[in-house]
Amino acid sequence: RFLADANIRGTPIIHSAELYETLTGCVSLADISDVSIDNIATTHPNYAPYKRILDIFVVALFSPLLILLMTVIAVAIRIENTGPTLFVQERTGFRNRPFKLYKFRSMESKTETAAPQFAQSDDQRVTRVGRFLRKHRLDELPQLINVATGSMSLIGPRPEQPDFAQQYARTIPFYAYRHSVRPGITGWAQVSHGYTSSEESTRKKLEHDFYYIKNVSPWLDFLIVLKTFNTILGGYGSRY
Repeated sequence: RFLADANIRGTPIIHSAELYETLTGCVSLADISDVSIDNIATTHPNYAPYKRILDIFVVALFSPLLILLMTVIAVAIRIENTGPTLFVQERTGFRNRPFKLYKFRSMESKTETAAPQFAQSDDQRVTRVGRFLRKHRLDELPQLINVATGSMSLIGPRPEQPDFAQQYARTIPFYAYRHSVRPGITGWAQVSHGYTSSEESTRKKLEHDFYYIKNVSPWLDFLIVLKTFNTILGGYGSRY
């Protein structure tokens, strides 16, 4: 009755879940239902083709500069440490499709063949060049190959390792819905929450991912780009 009377008087009514999203930039997992998650996963389908075109355009536009920078990084990695320059790892991508993700190797080559695990602060496996690359997220540059081939986008949820993705799909409600869009090199969760090292922090990061999936737009992507530059310069959320 109170809400009906307020509505008749023209008083604005804001749902607590909507207020939470506005204030935090997250979609609360506690407020998601089977019906609402379907609405989130199908939001703004018309933007996807244009987003793909924009990805290709940006990669092509900056490729000369990026190739030069990546060549310098590759030489620095080989001078410091023997072994492959690139680190290749399987990840779970768009619609649960597996793909090979490329990164610059930032750890001792013998340690990156171990079982999947989270990187830790002051990780002793990380090389000196690797610490610099991780701090400024330059180790992610080879993922532009993934963007060019279509397995990733410039902006989207971070692609997870299959073992972790399968584990979280069993323990975190609606986790699999984050694969309803292409994964990205950077994204709303990456610039808002930073690195995750536990299931609890993964839940929080998932709330940011759902906010992005629900509200994806050119304006949100532009904001993420601005925040990404701040992250690159300041090294926020890195594990090195």
